[in-house]
Amino acid sequence: MSNAPTKAFASQADLSDKKITFEQLSVHCWAYTAEGDPNSGVIIGDQYIMVSDATATPDMARDLIAKIRTVSDKPIKYVLLTHYHAVRVLGASAYAAEGATEILASRGTYELIVERGAQDMQSEIERFPRLFRGVEGIPGLTWPTLVIGDGQPGRQGSLTVDLGGVKVEIWHPGAGHTRGDTIAWVEAEQVLFSGDLVEYEAGVYTGDAQLEEWPATLEALRALNAQAIVPGRGEAMKGQANVNKALDYTKRWVETLFKCGKEAAAKNLDLKAAMAHTRQSMDPIFGHVFIYEHCLPFDVSRAYDEAKGIKNPRIWTAERDKEMWAALQG
Repeated sequence: MSNAPTKAFASQADLSDKKITFEQLSVHCWAYTAEGDPNSGVIIGDQYIMVSDATATPDMARDLIAKIRTVSDKPIKYVLLTHYHAVRVLGASAYAAEGATEILASRGTYELIVERGAQDMQSEIERFPRLFRGVEGIPGLTWPTLVIGDGQPGRQGSLTVDLGGVKVEIWHPGAGHTRGDTIAWVEAEQVLFSGDLVEYEAGVYTGDAQLEEWPATLEALRALNAQAIVPGRGEAMKGQANVNKALDYTKRWVETLFKCGKEAAAKNLDLKAAMAHTRQSMDPIFGHVFIYEHCLPFDVSRAYDEAKGIKNPRIWTAERDKEMWAALQG
C-alpha cells in the first residue's frame, strides 16, 4: 500500500462499473448495493413502496426501479432522502413516473439543501464522473415535499409511514455524517436503513460531518438492536453481530480521524502535515477500502476545521475541492 495520495482528483479515475446486488433482507425489506458505491434501500408494502436514497441520477434510479419491478408492481409512493448529498438525491425525479408523490427529508436536511445544495451538486458532479453519467437528465436540486421533525434529534420527532402490511418509522437520530441525517426503521422486522451514518468496508466521507457528535449517534442506533442494516456504502449486514461490526467500523474511523485532527490542530500543523499525521493512524487500518483515497483529504480538512472550533462545516465548492486537493499533493 502506497502512502502517496492518488493524483487523479477525487473519484475521476474510478470509471469501472460495479457489480450491483439486489438482496432481500426480510419479508418487506431489500438492499441495493454496489461494491462501495452509494447504496439504496427498498421497503415493499402491500400497497406502496418506499425507496431510501434516490441515487445520483434519473438513469441510475431507473436501474433500481427495474430491480424493484422484478419483485413488485406496487407504486413507489415514497422517496426518503437520508441526507442532502447529490449522489443520494439527484435521481429522485425518476420516481414520479412510478407513483412517487412524497419526497421525505428531515428539517436539518431541508435547511442544508437551502444553505449549500447548489454548491454540493456541482462539487459532487465533478468528483464522481462515473456516478453522474447521464447528468444532463437531472432537472435540478431535489426538494422534499414533506419535512420531518423540528431539527432536534430523537424519536419523538418521528414520522410513521404505513405501506400496507409494514410500518416505517423515520426520524433524525442525531448529527453525524451531516447535521440532518435521517434513518428509516422497520421495527417489526428489525431492519435499519442508516444512510451514510453507517458504512462498512468503504470510505467514511466526513467532509460535512459533526465528528464530535457522531459516535453518540451511532450508539443511539446500536440501541435499536437491529438484525439487519443497509449502510450508506458497503454490503448489507445481517445478524446483530454483523450490524454491530458495521457500527464499530464507522465509529473507529470517526474517532481515529478526529483524534488525529485534534492532535494536528494542537500542534498547529498545516493541512499537508495534518494529512501526513493522520495517514500514520488511518492507512494501516483503512487504506485498503473502497474510496479511501477520495475521502481522506476531505475528511482531514473537516477534522482539522472542527478541532479548530469550526462547528458548521465550511461549504465545499468545486473550486475549493480542487484547491484543497492540489495543496495536499506530493
